[in-house]
Amino acid sequence: MAQTNNATLIRREIITRLCRLFAEGRLEDIDRIALAMAPRNAQTNGSRCCIHKARAIIKYRIMALLGFNVADETDELESLYSYALRALAGTDRGEGVLTVVGEACTSCVKSNYVVSNLCRGCLASNCMVSCPKNAIVMENGQAKIDSLKCVGCGLCKEACPYHAIIYVPIPCEESCPVKAISQNSEGIEQIDYTKCIHCGRCMMACPFGAIMYKSHLISILHQMMKADKPVVAMLAPAVCGQFRASYGQLVTALGKLGFADIFEVAQGAELTARHEAEELGHVLATGQQFMATSCCPAWVELTEKHLTQLKPFVSETWTPMRYTAGLVRDKYPDAVVVFIGPCVAKQAEALKYPGVDYVMTFEELGSLMIARGIDLQVFEVEEQGAVIPERQFAASSGVLNSVAAYYSGEQIKPLVISGLHKKNMAVLRRLATGKHDWNMIEVMACEGGCLSGPGGVSSPDVARKLFNAQSGVHTEMLVQ
Repeated sequence: MAQTNNATLIRREIITRLCRLFAEGRLEDIDRIALAMAPRNAQTNGSRCCIHKARAIIKYRIMALLGFNVADETDELESLYSYALRALAGTDRGEGVLTVVGEACTSCVKSNYVVSNLCRGCLASNCMVSCPKNAIVMENGQAKIDSLKCVGCGLCKEACPYHAIIYVPIPCEESCPVKAISQNSEGIEQIDYTKCIHCGRCMMACPFGAIMYKSHLISILHQMMKADKPVVAMLAPAVCGQFRASYGQLVTALGKLGFADIFEVAQGAELTARHEAEELGHVLATGQQFMATSCCPAWVELTEKHLTQLKPFVSETWTPMRYTAGLVRDKYPDAVVVFIGPCVAKQAEALKYPGVDYVMTFEELGSLMIARGIDLQVFEVEEQGAVIPERQFAASSGVLNSVAAYYSGEQIKPLVISGLHKKNMAVLRRLATGKHDWNMIEVMACEGGCLSGPGGVSSPDVARKLFNAQSGVHTEMLVQ
C-alpha cells in the first residue's frame, strides 16, 4: 500500500519541517510552514485553485500531524501554535485515527460509469440493450448514461465492443473494505468511526492527499525533550524493508535521536507465535474448525465491527506489540513506550490496551532523521548476530510459518489472506459457513503484510526485496 507520489512527498516535507522547528526550539513558528511551502506569487501545481487554498490545506495537514481531528475545528482563526500547545498539554484530540482534510477533498463525482469519446454510436447499441434500468440513451450520435437511473452494474461496460465506457471510482470509497467513508451533503468525504477499522487504505488511495493519520509525533518529541522518563522504542520487524541500512545502523540512529533503549518487536512476535501454536492445538482438540491470527489490528477490528460471526475464531493471543511492551515495562517500569512501525491501526490498538504510550510510523521516523541530519550510512555496519526468526511476521505468510514452527498437533491446512480487498472480503464472509477445510488462517489487512503498511516509506516490491536482503530471514508468500 505504501507508495511515493506528490501527495506523500508533501506530507513528508511537512513532517520534516515540523520536526526541525521542534528541534530548533522554534515551535512558535509553526504557522509559517504553510507560508514557506506556498510562498506569495508561487505557481500552484495545477491541482489547487490558488495559493490561499494551498496554504489552508497545509495548515489542516499540520493540524492532523499535531494529533487533532480536522472536523473538530471550532475556530478557524485558532493558530497552529495554539493547537501545538494543546497537544503538548495532553488535550483530548477527538475520536478516530484517520481524519479528512476537507479543504483538500475535491468532491469526486458519484458517476461510476462514463461514456468516453470513443463511442461510435453504433447501430447495435449493445450498451442500451444490456442496461436493466434503461439508463442509456443516444444523443447526438453517442451514448449517454443517466446517472440518476444508473445502478452501477457495469453491464454496459462489458457489452461495448469499443471499450468506450469506463469505470470511474471514488478512490477512497472504492478502497474501503467496510464502507466507512462517504460524502456528506456538501460532497466532502467523512469517516464513520463506528465502521472504520483504521486500515489506512483510504489514505493511500486518495490522489489529493485529503486523508491523514493523526500523529503522536509532537508528543513523542516533547517526552524526549523533558527527559524525566526514559523514552523506549519498540521497532517493528518491517523496518528491515524500509531503509537501506542494517538493523544495527537503525538502532544506532534511534539512539542518536534520543531513545534510551530499543527493543525489537520480533521478541514479542516469538511469544505470540509460541502462544498461538499452543492455542491452535487446544481449539482444534476441542472441535473448533479453525483459528485465525490476531496480530493485525485492522483485521481484529473488522471482526469486532463487521464480521462478528468470525470473532469467536480469532486467536486470543496478544499481539507482538503488547508482548514487547510487557518486556519493556519489566525493565523500565516508568518508561514512555513508543511503538515504531508501518501501521496506523496500531494507534487504535494502543488506545485499547495499556502499556504502549505512543505510536510512530516509519514515515515519521524517516522524516525525523532527515530533520536531525542523521545519515544512516555513516554508522558502522556491525556483523549481524543471531537473528530472531519471527522477523518474518512482517511479511504475508510469516505469522503462519512461525506458528507452524512451534506447532506439533494435527496437520495444518493453511489459508493466507493478504489484503482486505473485495475478493478476500468475500472469502472471509464464507469462512463462518464452515464449508472449507482450512484450520489455520492468517489475515493481514495490507497486501504483502506489514511491509506494505500505509505508514511505510518503501513501495511493496522494494520493501520485500530490502527485507529479504537485510532482515536475515527470507519468507515466500503461500498466497499472493
